[in-house]
Amino acid sequence: MKKRWFSICMAFCLAITAMTGCGKKSEKEDKKQDVTITVWNYYNGAQLESFNKLVDEFNKTAGKEKGIVVEAASHGSVEDLQNNVLDSINGVAGAEAVPNIFAAYSDTAYEIDQMDRLVDLKQYFTEKELDEYVSGYINEGYFNQSDELKILPIAKSTEILFLNMTDWEKFAQATAISVDELATYEGVTSVAQKYYEWTDALTDTPNDGKAFLGRDAMANYFIVGFKQFGKELFEVQGDGSVKVHFDKEIVRKLWDNYYVPYVKGYFTLSGRFGSDDVKTGTTIAFIGSTSGASFFPEEVSVSDTETYEITNEILPSPVFEGQQPVSVQQGAGMVVTKATKAEEEASVEFLKWFTDDEHNIEFSVESGYLPVKKDANSKTVMEQYTGQIKSTVRKTIETGIETVNSRELYTTSAFRNGSEARNILTYSLSDLARADREKIETQIQAGMSNEEAITPYLSDEYFETWYDKTKSELENCADW
Repeated sequence: MKKRWFSICMAFCLAITAMTGCGKKSEKEDKKQDVTITVWNYYNGAQLESFNKLVDEFNKTAGKEKGIVVEAASHGSVEDLQNNVLDSINGVAGAEAVPNIFAAYSDTAYEIDQMDRLVDLKQYFTEKELDEYVSGYINEGYFNQSDELKILPIAKSTEILFLNMTDWEKFAQATAISVDELATYEGVTSVAQKYYEWTDALTDTPNDGKAFLGRDAMANYFIVGFKQFGKELFEVQGDGSVKVHFDKEIVRKLWDNYYVPYVKGYFTLSGRFGSDDVKTGTTIAFIGSTSGASFFPEEVSVSDTETYEITNEILPSPVFEGQQPVSVQQGAGMVVTKATKAEEEASVEFLKWFTDDEHNIEFSVESGYLPVKKDANSKTVMEQYTGQIKSTVRKTIETGIETVNSRELYTTSAFRNGSEARNILTYSLSDLARADREKIETQIQAGMSNEEAITPYLSDEYFETWYDKTKSELENCADW
């Protein structure tokens, strides 16, 4: 009998122990730490709001299921983000820890890749998965014909022409001008002259005509302009070196259709972006990124007390007359920095989720960016999502998708000092045009005739001086 009771007691104890053991194992699993990854970006306004909303959605759904927590932070501007990442990697005192993921243009990514800090993303994707992305977007992530993928596209943009239709229609009715004339750069220059002359004639004051157009991102004007003429301004070799082809005839075309109309008062850029000048009535059009759609004004503020509402039209970016229909491919992708295997896998998991059609389109329609997968770049697909969004963004996305599907998209390959070379293109011509226009206006106000003030800036010698200086700067940059 004692033996029987002993056996029963032992069996009960073993059962309790087993149950307790299971309980401890479950508690241990519950306490398993989530993998936390950090994502740095440069988004602002509607773009940042949309990105953060999607991060929250991931954390509450797929992230929760997979034990991944994403912490996102905006670092203000592209330049600020780049500097902060470099400070982190270089261990600068006071710098934050290196992020797991950060937004980067190819030149910045290339620079950091030379430090052996970026993950080859190809190991985490199947060929079928990579084939879902627009090929040009994916190819940008391979450096110097390497087989390693270092940048994943998550949102792209191209350039378009934004037009204040309210003021355009007044001008068009008076001069019989058509928007079709804005299809080429030569046409834009001609229209801008007519707009200046028409607005000048509206008052009794001579030489007070208004500028028609402004332009963001001058480097794109050079780089894509060359490609439209069938040449690469920066030809990157397999070893990472670069040849500069600053063809004088092409550059003169660019000069004649930006610098010349600028100093004559037909173009301007007085605000930080072209949309700023449309908002103040300084211009009625600008060429800028699709990602800037949410910033296009709904009204013009002539003064603190005078405003009026405007409608808009969104047109494809111009092409030089008779040349190839090429548009810029732009927008930073995301890179993953080397970390633990778990962090790298978690980073890729988030990026795959973000670039799924549903989530990527949601980001696109709220921010003005274009989705990165082939199936999503369809007007039919996008129409399912764009019904409730701001009209300007909807029109912009439609024109952007039309551009993606009908034109060659181009961006330069990454190379050492690529950022410095782009800076030269960004400022060399635009700064000169702005400074020279200010001198001309000062001379006119002092009593000099318009023609007399402008003539010295239109000579071949003046162009040659600027051309030689800029060519030398670009070649020196490539040789660093």
